[in-house]
Amino acid sequence: MSVFLLSCGGTGGHLSPGIALAESLMERGHSVTLLISQKKVDSRLIGKYPHLRFLRIPGTGFGWDPVTLLRCAISQAKGFYACLKLVRELRPGCVLGFGGFTSAPVALAARIFGVPVALHEANRVPGRAVRILGHIARRIYLPTGVILPAVSIMSIRHAGLPVRREIAPVPAAAARRSLGLDPEGKVLVVLGGSQGASALNHWVRRELDALFAAGMQVVCVTGLGKDAEEIIERRTPSGRMAKAVFTPFCDRMGELISAADLVVSRSGAGTLAELVRCHVPAILVPFPHSADDHQRANAASFADQGGGRVVEQSFLASLRAEVCELMADDEMLARLRANLRLIDESSTLDLMLADLEKIASGRRDDDETPDEKDSAPMES
Repeated sequence: MSVFLLSCGGTGGHLSPGIALAESLMERGHSVTLLISQKKVDSRLIGKYPHLRFLRIPGTGFGWDPVTLLRCAISQAKGFYACLKLVRELRPGCVLGFGGFTSAPVALAARIFGVPVALHEANRVPGRAVRILGHIARRIYLPTGVILPAVSIMSIRHAGLPVRREIAPVPAAAARRSLGLDPEGKVLVVLGGSQGASALNHWVRRELDALFAAGMQVVCVTGLGKDAEEIIERRTPSGRMAKAVFTPFCDRMGELISAADLVVSRSGAGTLAELVRCHVPAILVPFPHSADDHQRANAASFADQGGGRVVEQSFLASLRAEVCELMADDEMLARLRANLRLIDESSTLDLMLADLEKIASGRRDDDETPDEKDSAPMES
């Protein structure tokens, strides 16, 4: 049995794969502690997993303005001190960071104590934390085709994003009934990521009458702190009762995505991995101010693999037409779903579990066989 520390707090896109990996490691007999932030999204999500051990550590995101920079420096110093104590106490066989501000303190603490460090980056453009910490990592998991120029190619493995086991495709009619929707009517789901997306929330409300008139039911996950829970029902000219659900948070994402004929979404890596797993096509609206414009790169890759389309936020006026066109084209929706099933054939978890166990056991990369080095799955 090995001890693992997983740093995965700050956003749902970091925390969800951390949970997926932790559950699988524990099933294989290992001890796992997940380090999370003190943000609301972390607190809301972990409530479903009482069997996992979570520890909150200090830390805030980076920013160039003086107040944000000072707050970040102070909180990261506190986080580093807490991680030093934790690594000294637990003596883990491996520390894995999923990026973001929670990864740096524990990775540096692990380095001081000689503990192997692994990093996972799911975005097509690696984030600041992974770029900076890459040179101290024994292993870096990156999307297919992505490299880090300053990092040895021997330390890179290409892998997608681990997805929680409850995120799985279920029959659409059953998912809709479970969510209180009409099992026969078409469903549009709008997602803004774990933080929500005000631009998409406003778009839904602005276009709601037109979406109802086109025969759609709508579920919009607005993001914590953005909008209150609300259900809107109206009778359409055809006599059918149309429903729109606005909810700040959903902890039944497998069912919600499976209920959809089409998703309109931001293009964070976590959301895209869940769309792939549930085989549901999407129109992606990349957040135009994402770090290093990584959401645009993610969206382009998803569309290139045949998972859907991309509409820039500056062209939101055209989004309704795109949605209505796709919703009316059952043949195209089926083709997109088939493409997503092909992408979903790989097993990211299997690759990462075997590799992390090898690292924690002290085996060197030189001990690998050629088959082990070439076994990376397709990106999910």
